[in-house]
Amino acid sequence: MILSLGLFFNSSFLKSFVHNILRVKVFFRDARSKELLKVFNIEGQIENRVDTQSVQDQPVEDEMKVKFVSSNKKEKPHGFLQRSRNAIMGAADAVRRVATRGAGAFVDDTKRTEAMVLTADGMIWSGCTNGLLVQWDGNGNRVSDILHHQCAVQCFCTYGSRMYVGYVSGYLQILDLDGNLTASWIAHSSPVLKLAVGVDHIYSLAAHGGIRGWTFTSPSPLDNIIRSEIAAKEAVYLRRDDVRILVGTWNVGQGRASHESLLSWLGSVSSDVGIVAVGLQEVEMGAGFLAMSAAKETVGLEGSAIGQWWQDTIGKALDEGTTFERMGSRQLAGLLISFWVRKNLRTHVGDVDAAAVPCGFGRAIGNKGGVGLRIRVYDRTICFVNCHLAAHLEAVNRRNADYDHIYRNMVFSRSTSTLNSASAGVSTAVNMMKTSNTTTTLNTEETKPDLAEADMVIFFGDFNYRLFGISYDEARDFVSQRCFDWLREKDQLRAEMKAGKVFQGMREAIIRFPPTYKFERHRPGLAGYDSGEKKRIPAWCDRIIYRDSRSTPVSECSLECPVVSSILLYDAVMDVTESDHKPVHCKFHVKIAHVDRSERRRVFGEILKNNENTIKSMLDEYRIIPETIVSTESIILQNQDTCTLRITNKSAQEKAIFKIICDGQSTVKDDGDASDYRLRGSFGFPRWLEVTPAAGVIKPDSYIEVSVHHEEFHTLEEFVDGIPQNWWCEDTRDKEVMLSLVVQGCCSNDTRKHQIRVRHCFSAKTVRIDSKSNGSRKHQGGSTNRSEPRQPSGSSDGSDDRRS
Repeated sequence: MILSLGLFFNSSFLKSFVHNILRVKVFFRDARSKELLKVFNIEGQIENRVDTQSVQDQPVEDEMKVKFVSSNKKEKPHGFLQRSRNAIMGAADAVRRVATRGAGAFVDDTKRTEAMVLTADGMIWSGCTNGLLVQWDGNGNRVSDILHHQCAVQCFCTYGSRMYVGYVSGYLQILDLDGNLTASWIAHSSPVLKLAVGVDHIYSLAAHGGIRGWTFTSPSPLDNIIRSEIAAKEAVYLRRDDVRILVGTWNVGQGRASHESLLSWLGSVSSDVGIVAVGLQEVEMGAGFLAMSAAKETVGLEGSAIGQWWQDTIGKALDEGTTFERMGSRQLAGLLISFWVRKNLRTHVGDVDAAAVPCGFGRAIGNKGGVGLRIRVYDRTICFVNCHLAAHLEAVNRRNADYDHIYRNMVFSRSTSTLNSASAGVSTAVNMMKTSNTTTTLNTEETKPDLAEADMVIFFGDFNYRLFGISYDEARDFVSQRCFDWLREKDQLRAEMKAGKVFQGMREAIIRFPPTYKFERHRPGLAGYDSGEKKRIPAWCDRIIYRDSRSTPVSECSLECPVVSSILLYDAVMDVTESDHKPVHCKFHVKIAHVDRSERRRVFGEILKNNENTIKSMLDEYRIIPETIVSTESIILQNQDTCTLRITNKSAQEKAIFKIICDGQSTVKDDGDASDYRLRGSFGFPRWLEVTPAAGVIKPDSYIEVSVHHEEFHTLEEFVDGIPQNWWCEDTRDKEVMLSLVVQGCCSNDTRKHQIRVRHCFSAKTVRIDSKSNGSRKHQGGSTNRSEPRQPSGSSDGSDDRRS
C-alpha cells in the first residue's frame, strides 16, 4: 500500500489515522478499500486481533473490606503497632485499588498521544504526554522513539527541514527531520497550545493568551549579535526590589490554637512583610485518617475540615481580606502548608504550584513527609517546603533519608526553569537559546529535582533532630542559664549539616531561643519541659533552613545572582502553650533582581533597527530556493503503466524540499484537448493515480525518482460480466490531471512550481478483465515495473484504443 500525505493526503485515510492514533491501539486501513490491514499498540507491537474491550468495561468493586487478623495472647513486643501499621497500609491500598479500577477516571496514561504532524520527508511524528516523540513512516510502521524533554507535547509545526515542538512546560524546541535537537528555549511561562507558520516567523500561542514570533533563521549567527548587545545594556532594563517574607512552623499536636496565640506567633511580626508562609504538623492524625488521606492522594483529593479551620483562623489573625490575600495551600495527612500575600504585592506574585511527598510506612503514608508550594515573585521562583521527619533520638539516618527523599521527589506541575526565566518576556529566542552542542537527550537520571532549579528554597517544620551526648538534667540546666552556644554543639542537625549529610548547601540563622520540644501542654515558661516518666531531653526540633542563589557569601544581587536574602528575625514564641511544641517564626529580607520587560523590548527593538542591514542580508541568504529540473512535463498512462519522474537538485550546497499536489482534473474531449480543470479540493489524487513518494528532501547535487502509476483497484465483487459496476455511471472518456511540483529551500517560505500533465487513456482492453488477471493485479500492489516517461507524440496506441 502506497500513501500520499499532506494536501495530497487521501482524506479517508487521514481521518482514520488521526482518529485511531489518539488511542492506545492504532488500526491501519487501506486508503481505498478501507480493509483493515494491521493493528498495533502504542509500543509499536503488531497485534493479531482487535481487542475492543477496554478497562472501563471491567467491574468495579463498590465495597472495601479490610481484614484485621486477631492477635495471639502471647503477642510479640510492638505487635499492636505492627498490626496498626498493616491495617493502615491495607486500607489505603484497598481504596487505591478501587479508585484506580473505577472507570479509568484516575489512571494517568503517560503514553497518550497528544499531537501529530506530517513532515516534509513524508514521515509522521506524534507526541505523547510523557514527552516522547514517535516517528512513523507512511505505512504506519514505528521507526524511532526520541525523548528530548520530559513534559507533555502539546503541538507541532513544520517548516522546511525543521520541526517545531511545543510543550506543556512552555518550552519550544527545533528538531531536524531525523529528530536531532537543534535548539531549545523557553517560549512562554505557560503551556504552548498552538504553533503556526507566518511570513518570516513561527508563531506560538500560550495558554495565557500570549502570542510570540520566532524567526526562521534561529539559531544563527544573528542570535549571537543580538545576545551580546542585549547583555551589554543590562543596566538599562535591570530592576531590584526588596520583599520581606515571614515563615512560621508549628507542630500543633492535633490541638487547636486561640486567636491570641496566633497573634503572638504571626500577627505581631507581620506588619512589614509582603509574604507569609505557614507550615503545620500533626494537624490531624489517627489510623483511619491516615488511611483515608492516602486514598485521597491516590484519587487527587486533598485537605480536611480541620485543615480548613486552621487556614481560616490564621487568616483572621493576618487580617485576611483587607491586608492579605490567601494564595495557595496543600495538605498531606497531618501536614499543612499555606501562604498569604499582601495585596499591594499581589500583581507581582503568581504561578502557584503545590506538591507532596509521603515518607511514612513504606513511603506511602503521610504521617511523615513534606508538602511544598512554589511561587513566582518578580519572575523568580521561591519554594516553601513544610516537613515532618522521622522521630526518636537514634533515628538520625532515617531523618537524613527522609529529607533526601523529599528533596528528590518533590515534583511540581510545571517546569521550574520556565518560571524563573526572566527572558520569558522577550519575543525572541536568542536570550535563552540552547544549541545542540549543549542540549542532550534527557533521561530520569540527568534531570535535576525541581527544588534544585528554584532561586530560593526554604525548608521548615518539625525536623525531629535532637541533642546528643547530654542528659535531661544537664540540658535543663543549660537552658535555664541560657547557655545556647554549648547546647548548639550537641545539636544533631548542626553536626549532620557540617558533615554534609543533610540540607546540603543550605544554612540556618544562629539559634538564640530555648529548645522548642518537649513541653507539657498549658504550662507556661521553661518549667513546662517534660517532667514525666520519659523525661524527653529538650531539643530544637522545629527549625527553618534556607538557601538563595548566592554561590559565595559576598555575592551581590544581579541577573546572575537574582535572589539574595538575609535574616531579620529568628525566634520561638515561648508563651504559647496549646501544644507540646513551641511555634517558631523567621523573617527574611529578600533582594530580587529581575527584568523590566517593556524596557527590554524597547532595547531589543533598537538593536534590531541598528542592525537592520545585517539582519536583512542574513535573511536573504536563507530565502534561496535550490534550482531543480524535472525529466518530463507530460506523462501518459494506461493498463497499469508506471512512469518514473526524476527530480534533480542542481544546488551544490542547499537541500531541496519538494511535494507533489494535484491542482485539478479534467476530461479529454474528442479532439484530444482537455476541458477546464476542476479543483479536487481535499480529495488529492484521483482514484486511478498513485504518486510515490509525493514528498521528500533531495540532497545537494542529487536526484530522486518519483513513481507515477496507473492503478486498477477493483475487486471481483465489483465486476458484472467482466465490466466494473461503478464504471456504468462514470465517464469513460480519457482523463487528465495537472500536478504541481512545489520546491522550496530548508529555511525559506518562498516556493517554485513545476507543472506536470498526467493523462489516463481509457482503453477497451482494460475494461474486459477476467478473474485471473484481476486477482494477479490486485496482489502486485507496489511491485509495478518502471518505464521511461512517455511523450505525447508517442500515444498513438491510446488513440487507436479510444476509436475502438
